[in-house]
Parts: sequence; C-alpha cells; structure tokens
Amino acid sequence: MTNRFATVFVLLAVAAASQACTPIGAAVGAGATVGVAASEERGVSGVVDDAKIRLEINKLWLDQDFEMYRKVDMSVVEGRVLLTGEVAKPEHRVEAVRLTWQAEGVREVINEIKVGDTAGIKDFKNDVWIGTELRSRLMFDKFIRNINYTVDVVNGDVYLTGIAQNQAELNRVIDHAREVPRVRRVVNYVVMKDDPKRKKAGEPAPAPAKN
Repeated sequence: MTNRFATVFVLLAVAAASQACTPIGAAVGAGATVGVAASEERGVSGVVDDAKIRLEINKLWLDQDFEMYRKVDMSVVEGRVLLTGEVAKPEHRVEAVRLTWQAEGVREVINEIKVGDTAGIKDFKNDVWIGTELRSRLMFDKFIRNINYTVDVVNGDVYLTGIAQNQAELNRVIDHAREVPRVRRVVNYVVMKDDPKRKKAGEPAPAPAKN
C-alpha cells in the first residue's frame, strides 16, 4: 500500500509541476491533489488514470506540433477527453483528435476545437474572468459538489464536464453558468453518477470507431 501511494504521489507531482513555480510548490500541490482526489467521485485511482492520459496526450501533441500543444486544451474525466481551443486550419483539428486517440486509456473524444484565429487578449481575459466567476459560484453553492466538475471557457462558450450526483445538481450548475455575464452559450458534457457509460474498475478502454 505504501509503494502504491508513493507511485500515486509521484505521478500527481509530475502533473502538478506544470502549474508550480518551484519543486516545493509542485510537491505541496501534489499533496493537496491527493487529498482532493480522494474526495472526488472518480476516486484517487480515477484521477491518476486521467493524469496519465493527460500527460501522454500532451507529449503526443508537443512531439507533433508546438502550436497544437499551445492552442488546444483538454479536460479528462474517466477517460472521456474534451478538446477545446482554436487552431488555424481544419487539418490541425483532425490531427489533434487523431493523436488524442493514441493515448492509452482514452474512451471517448469530444471535439470542440474551433477553426480560425479570432481570439485576442481581450477574449482571453474575458474567458479567464468567466471561468473564475463560475467556479466561485459553484464552490459556494452548498447543494453542488463542485469538486466533481470541470469548467472550460473558449470565446465566451462554457463547456462543462464531470460527474453529477443527480439531475437537480446538474441543473443548478447549468443555471449558474447561464447567469454569469458575458457567457454566450453553455455546452454540457456532464454524466450522471449512476450513468452506465461511466468507466468501471478494471474495464478496458474501447478502441476508436473505424470509418
């Protein structure tokens, strides 16, 4: 058990390092992440699996094209990968999806990448403000387990992923998102806690559909 916990801690430390300014900050962040992960609906093992997927996808993108790595964002929940961001050409969008499917453990890819180059500093600041405001509202709503939700904002569009306890909770989350000023639309990819599509322990990831 001790060895397994150490492995989990190291993996989360690597994931946290990209958001920390110092090694100490990364270690502290990883320690906090372990505690938070234990409270999530997907559990520590689910968080670790998703962290592995995220790291592998980032490496695939970075090896292929730095601009792809820089401009495409992702959220990973139980092997379901939501891709957002904006790329210059349609083929870049296709390539990002293709590479995402190569990561071990990916069960579904939701492609919300936009084609174009319209986002500016003003749009970026607006998206950051919307995301911060919405996360704050979810955090202070006692009827929502905000730890189970991920919020992504692109050009005023809010994308929700995560695991809802029930429909009533999800409705509250969506209502909060719609009430935040400057939000253009809300796109919901949240699944229910008892949804049979959720990953089960030990269940292998399905292969991507072939055309």
